[in-house]
Amino acid sequence: MYPALFAHINKFIDLSTNEQEILVSLLKSSTYKKKAFLHEAGATCRANYFVVKGCLRLYFIDIKGVEQTTQFAIENWWISDLTSFLFQQASDFYIQAAEATEVIIIEHRHYDEIFEKIPRLEKYFRLIFQKLHQASQIRIKYLYSQTAEERYTNFSTSFPAFVQRIPQYMLASYLGFTPEFLSKIRARK
Repeated sequence: MYPALFAHINKFIDLSTNEQEILVSLLKSSTYKKKAFLHEAGATCRANYFVVKGCLRLYFIDIKGVEQTTQFAIENWWISDLTSFLFQQASDFYIQAAEATEVIIIEHRHYDEIFEKIPRLEKYFRLIFQKLHQASQIRIKYLYSQTAEERYTNFSTSFPAFVQRIPQYMLASYLGFTPEFLSKIRARK
């Protein structure tokens, strides 16, 4: 059960059969249709999601009423509003399925129990959060140090299959410009 998650965990740490069984007892899985919401702003985020298949996005609504995508999660990536999840406070973010998506869920009510019963998972999540933080820092740097066209070129070169998977307006939002501007960039290429 949960082979994708255990394959991912095993890239970072080794879990015994007993530890895997404990973890399985504390997880659940779910599927979501395209455009379905897993979490909405104003609510407290009560889950951390591991994407088995599909694509999720994390976004907020800016002061102009425009969606601003801050993160995507595809296969073998985790996504949550971590501030809301970890501190159990109201969220400013939405988590939405950009595609039909299958996830494995760790609910907040089981989070501490998982670490108490399987202490090695703290190392796993520390390493995952470090990678997430690194990716966020690089994204912020690119937003401030590259032109819109450079951001698009770098992203499409680094993640060509991903660019084809997600709607243009979501990609434009993530890269920090309008869908119309993205159309102009693509037309020039």
